[in-house]
Amino acid sequence: MTSLPKFTRDQLEQMDKKTLIDLVLLLQDQLDELGQRVQKLEDQVAKHSRNSSRPPSSDGLSKPKTRSLRRSEGRKPGGQEGHQGHTLEMKEIPDHIAVHDLDQCPHCDHDLSAVAVSNHVRRQVYDVPPVQIEVTEHQAEIKSCPGCGRQVQAAFPAHVTQPVQYGPRLKAQASYLNSYHFIPIARTCELLGDFYGHAPAWAFVADANQAVATGCEPALAEIQRQLLQASVLHFDESGLRVAGQLHWLHSASTEWLTYLAVHQKRGQEAMRDIGILPAFTGWALHDHWASYLVFEQCDHAFCNAHHLRELQFITDQYEQPWASEMSGLLYDIKTEVAEVADDSQSLTTDRLTHYQTEYQAILQRGFKANPPPEQPPTKTKKRGRRKQSPPKNLLDRLDKHRSGVLAFMYDFDVPFDNNLAERDIRMIKVKQKVSGSFRTRQGAQTFCDIRSYISTVRKQGGNVIAAVLDALAGQPFISLPVAG
Repeated sequence: MTSLPKFTRDQLEQMDKKTLIDLVLLLQDQLDELGQRVQKLEDQVAKHSRNSSRPPSSDGLSKPKTRSLRRSEGRKPGGQEGHQGHTLEMKEIPDHIAVHDLDQCPHCDHDLSAVAVSNHVRRQVYDVPPVQIEVTEHQAEIKSCPGCGRQVQAAFPAHVTQPVQYGPRLKAQASYLNSYHFIPIARTCELLGDFYGHAPAWAFVADANQAVATGCEPALAEIQRQLLQASVLHFDESGLRVAGQLHWLHSASTEWLTYLAVHQKRGQEAMRDIGILPAFTGWALHDHWASYLVFEQCDHAFCNAHHLRELQFITDQYEQPWASEMSGLLYDIKTEVAEVADDSQSLTTDRLTHYQTEYQAILQRGFKANPPPEQPPTKTKKRGRRKQSPPKNLLDRLDKHRSGVLAFMYDFDVPFDNNLAERDIRMIKVKQKVSGSFRTRQGAQTFCDIRSYISTVRKQGGNVIAAVLDALAGQPFISLPVAG
């Protein structure tokens, strides 16, 4: 912004009318520019994790008052009807039985040692037995063959390759603790030492991770193949530090499958290299990151949780009624979809027309409150798109991509939000908070491979330790095809 020279009262009185008008217009331009800068700074200060896409860690020490964007669905706290409980139940045949004798009456001290037992009261305790490392020595027999005269030796099992080594169960547990529960390598070794009385070296954990990642390669290939067959895929990306530089974690997932990959880029170059989105032809659910929209062979749906946060920001910061009206409309559609989803795959034509009309009316009220910015007459026309206010930018997106915003209304297979992808990718932020960053690109990709494999096993109800052992044995868990 160009600063104006200061004029005295006498200088202003001596100016002609045209000069004064030009000066006033120039001052008006500066006031408009200053107003826009102040508004931008106020918008930045007003944004937090509950009205924008900022992470909760950016809220600082002055956390905003908790306010959920969810509507009450009238359900009571706790497990809902049909929820499978996890209450401990007595085993018919316990592993051990401890009988507690009754030799004396607690009331009169009478001797009961010779009295016959009439019944027992049973109580059972679930606990872990004391464990320690077991060392198994493998001895391969050596014999002299009378047929050829040569000395021959028996074969060792395939996994026994060194004179002294750790077994697959310990490797599976080390990789599981480090890759899935984010326990750092040093603490993983300490934990194993506390549990089993033998702490392995740090290199053991890294080697275990690499062995698991190598073993689950067939499973990862099958996950990618099945993702391409899905009707709806959730996509997301998040930054992470690798070897001191910013990289990006990309995710593609469904309710049953997870695939994570690391790339130096965030946009379409990374998406092409990973190879899932360019070959996908179903519904791609994501935020409004423009790189996704380059791939036109699939249909695009947009996360309404993002929209609700942005609409909340417009309501709080700009006090424009249309934003709260749009939030209410999205909630109403979501509620009606949930009510009829068991009986159909889409709303009736009348209800679709009703909601489309309401959507358009709210947009019109929004555009009326946020007209396009006018180019000041004193400024030369600049190239490119004119800067707009956050309400106008959001209105343009909701208008241009209305079919993707309301995709969940037209096709019940499309979820209302992209929370599934955010849950899948959120764990990388936890990993970074614990470990800081990855030292190598290979280490980052190894983590993503193991995380993809274990997350898929978890989603399909498999036993993780058993699945990791299978991967180490070269026979990884292979996901069964799931419709959708």
